[in-house]
Amino acid sequence: MSQLDDVLDLAVDVLGREDVIGAYPHGSAVLGVLRPRSDLDVLVLVERPTTEAERRSITDGLLAISGRRRRHPDDRPVELTIVVGSGVRPWRYPPRSDYQYGEWLRAEYAAGLTPGPIESPDLTPLLTMVLQGGRAIFGPLPAEVFDPVPASDLRRAIVEGIPGLLTDLEGDEANVLLTFTRIWTTLATGQIVSKDAAANWAIERLPAPNRPLIEQARDVYLGTCADDWDGQGDAVRAVVAVMTKAIEGLRDAPI
Repeated sequence: MSQLDDVLDLAVDVLGREDVIGAYPHGSAVLGVLRPRSDLDVLVLVERPTTEAERRSITDGLLAISGRRRRHPDDRPVELTIVVGSGVRPWRYPPRSDYQYGEWLRAEYAAGLTPGPIESPDLTPLLTMVLQGGRAIFGPLPAEVFDPVPASDLRRAIVEGIPGLLTDLEGDEANVLLTFTRIWTTLATGQIVSKDAAANWAIERLPAPNRPLIEQARDVYLGTCADDWDGQGDAVRAVVAVMTKAIEGLRDAPI
């Protein structure tokens, strides 16, 4: 069985097959190809809200499944999002997430944290990717169960995430830089693209002194460069400032 099979079997076993409408890929799986640092990104659509006990069971199961700590070297960090149909359709902003597991909170999950229902602006680009990909792992196609995401809400959601990115900059340089390139690309083109494609788009538009750091972040993501940013803090903040200025120039532009 694959890691994806393990994740889906866990969700279905805990929630009950009759209550699971479908499962949908997003992220790298629909934007291009899985890269060495890509997560296994899955959205599960359900009929009803999950219970606290169900969310805890899923979290405990994912702690054993997620990450490169199992029998197979190709296993990945898992990002599992669960949404209730009534929480995302009809569309409204912000949409509501019923549950989300991400490997970045592993220590907190292991200590007893159980993710619960929240209003989640971050679900906006995620659902956009699901619809853009147009694929179902099982269940109805995305366009049959999700409303279109308005471009204005997508723009609003990705810009609202910038303060959190700045908080995470030190220690997560490659991911934050690439996320900035994706925000910039999406505001300019209306499309969500892979992180390496967004980096290439941004490199063509950045001043020459800023390009090497985005090239480095892209190559870290592609697995061809060490994730080492020692001594580059000022340069990293400088390229973020350049991209922030470009983003601010686009955030209120006509759609």
